[in-house]
Amino acid sequence: MNNKDILLIEDDKAITRILELEFKHEGYTYDIAYDGKDGLEKFHSGQYGIILLDLMLPEISGMEVCRKVRKISNIPIIMLTARRDITDKVIGLDLGADDYVTKPFEMEELLARMRVGLRRGKAKLVETKLLEMADLSMNLLTREVIKQGDNIDLTKTEYDLLEYLLKNKGLVLTRDQIINQVWGYDFVGDTNVLDVYIRYLRNKIDYPYETNLIHTVRGVGYTIKE
Repeated sequence: MNNKDILLIEDDKAITRILELEFKHEGYTYDIAYDGKDGLEKFHSGQYGIILLDLMLPEISGMEVCRKVRKISNIPIIMLTARRDITDKVIGLDLGADDYVTKPFEMEELLARMRVGLRRGKAKLVETKLLEMADLSMNLLTREVIKQGDNIDLTKTEYDLLEYLLKNKGLVLTRDQIINQVWGYDFVGDTNVLDVYIRYLRNKIDYPYETNLIHTVRGVGYTIKE
């Protein structure tokens, strides 16, 4: 999985360039998305310590990005906006943003708020080392997978595939999203390999039990849900 400190979702390239220089100076690793759609795709395909999220974005608004992210993750989110309307601030916080910075901002203040968010994010990450769905659990520290008290033996690829599904439980993931995440963006080969590994997983965590969790969404991909 792509692990970075920061996901910056901001369409103003002048601001992103300034922030890039600061991130490099501070030693942070980061990814940048210039619209909401790309930002969500990067979020789903990576693991980040914090999100800096512009309010006014093309494709998908910052508010909608915040709402979608917060449905499945407690990652700290700092919203960046040029708008000073208190209503926008309240809506952003109600949607789950942790903090709110109005442009133009003082860089030292933003970096200080980021440090607080990153510390909080690390604390939350420790709390989320156990992924659960119905009677299935995955311990990310011990790499144990248990269903109805049975220890399930998985290969590395099966484990990575199940981990990605569980981290996005309830969401419909496209075939491309899954392949890019589990096998990598440079994967060259038969995309049917995904169907093969889904079948392997089902043979281990679904078919021997009454509760089947992995579901096919025809023409799109797969989801894991109760």
